[in-house]
Amino acid sequence: MIFDKHPRHITPLQERIWRIIFLSDTKAGRQYDLILLALIVLSVALVTLESVPDLAHTHRAGFYIGEIALTGVFSIDYLLRVTVCRRPLRYATSFFGVIDLISILPAYLELLIPGAHFLGILRIVRLVRLFRILKMTDHLADARLLLDSVFHARRKIFVFLVCVMALVFVEGTAMYVIETGKNPDFDSIPQSVYWAIVTITTVGYGDVTPITIAGKMMASVVMLSGFAILAVPTGVLTAEFVKTSPHGPRRICPDCGKADHSREAGYCSHCGHRLPEAE
Repeated sequence: MIFDKHPRHITPLQERIWRIIFLSDTKAGRQYDLILLALIVLSVALVTLESVPDLAHTHRAGFYIGEIALTGVFSIDYLLRVTVCRRPLRYATSFFGVIDLISILPAYLELLIPGAHFLGILRIVRLVRLFRILKMTDHLADARLLLDSVFHARRKIFVFLVCVMALVFVEGTAMYVIETGKNPDFDSIPQSVYWAIVTITTVGYGDVTPITIAGKMMASVVMLSGFAILAVPTGVLTAEFVKTSPHGPRRICPDCGKADHSREAGYCSHCGHRLPEAE
């Protein structure tokens, strides 16, 4: 933050507004956050209902007025946050700052891109503030643990996805060769690959189906391979989750056999024998 290195001076009024807007340790701050969350839910509900053709036609004016009013409220909220911050740039480039900005942009983009206001559904992301308001920050540590597990397993997951994509291309192409000329559903390789993806993931929409005996046998192979493939990422993430957990994998004392020592432990809590290094 080279342009935001030194905090700027703010007045007592700005300090009070900052405490209300950014903190929830006061009654006013808690009420402000709850009202803001209610408006976010209302905004998401309006965007969702407006996508229903009948409602959009009969209540077009109401949806328009509601969107303008809510966008105005969120815009004022964003400007206040920037105004009362000691480091405005730090807030604007933070996670919450970016989310707050994204929540008001769709309405303004509507002036240039018709239909862009439907992106206002992104405002639902602002509900993550609920963790702070309801004192649920401890649960964020659990979420962080899960994200760390995914991060450490990223290479294995990437290799797995590449292998699966190669497999569905082979299976889809094979099905195209088998069914082409006999089944109009398999009129191209991309369509056949789509069928392979739907089948191997056990989704099974049923919009594309084989009709030949050979095609049905091939489909059976794809279905059975799907069960085996879906178990791989689950096992990878489970192993990484155990390794990433602060409790770590079970570490057993080689002298007395006591288990469940933490990753940080150097000696057995029962006999004092030195523990093997954690993996």
